[in-house]
Amino acid sequence: MVDKKPSVTVKEIQEELSISLLAGENNIDRKIEVSDLKRPGIELAGYWKHFVPERIHILGTTEISFLEGLAEDILKERLEKFYSLDPRAVIVTRNIKPMGQLIDLANKYNIPLLQSEISTTRFISRLTAFLEDKLAPIIIEHGVLVDIYGLGILIRGKSGIGKSETAVELIKRGHRLVADDKINIRAIGERELIGTAPESIKHFLEMRGIGIINVKRLFGAGAVKDFTRIDMVVHLDKWKDDKSYERLGLDSYETDILGISIPELTIPVRPGRNIALVLEVAAMNHRLNTMGYNAAEDLTEKIKKKES
Repeated sequence: MVDKKPSVTVKEIQEELSISLLAGENNIDRKIEVSDLKRPGIELAGYWKHFVPERIHILGTTEISFLEGLAEDILKERLEKFYSLDPRAVIVTRNIKPMGQLIDLANKYNIPLLQSEISTTRFISRLTAFLEDKLAPIIIEHGVLVDIYGLGILIRGKSGIGKSETAVELIKRGHRLVADDKINIRAIGERELIGTAPESIKHFLEMRGIGIINVKRLFGAGAVKDFTRIDMVVHLDKWKDDKSYERLGLDSYETDILGISIPELTIPVRPGRNIALVLEVAAMNHRLNTMGYNAAEDLTEKIKKKES
């Protein structure tokens, strides 16, 4: 696994949210790496101890009204201090026309100053959602990610175990490839993991003995998917006669990815075993389990009733 530090530029935010640039054009490509936002009320009142420059600062009706009520010399002093602490960007909401000093000093300190037409609450909600998506923790995982019956299955295993061949068999059975070899995995909030393929290898898959194939070109657009939520991890393991494998399904196992627990199965592999079929059954059974039905528990309960 390789951690990647996600970031987004002020320019990307401007384009995504369709907001206007008022000042600081030369610094529009500076990076944002935190999703937290700040409304600098107490700071503009003169308390700077806990100022966090890494955040985007939002100025709404309350902040602008407060600034407009300050004497000219105090206003200049506060804004000089504010910009000198280097906030990543400043955004004025509600289409409020900012005073000239707010624009002039933004240009002086080269701080991007932008403006949105919508209300402060709505804008903060939209910007937070965008930043949380773009700045979600991300790692690169080795394996194959496929979509089986709408469930994202991450296939792990040693090199040569048959991950890619299994993926091709699944594609032929009507399922979809998301990524082969390298998978970008992002944690969305604390609830789910989203997997995508790096852009450079999107739709490509390696088959030993044949080489690289383009799944989309070979099997059609319906054979690939851009992203999927990861619902289960399947580890392919070379069959060992002396190893005990799960037979009933009474015990459940999980693996941790970016702090999120995902159900995990270990599937033994040996010649002649149809792993694609096994994964189809595993996906359908997992869906039943999430709906509250467990076949092993059902069978055990019936046996107990028969014996009693």
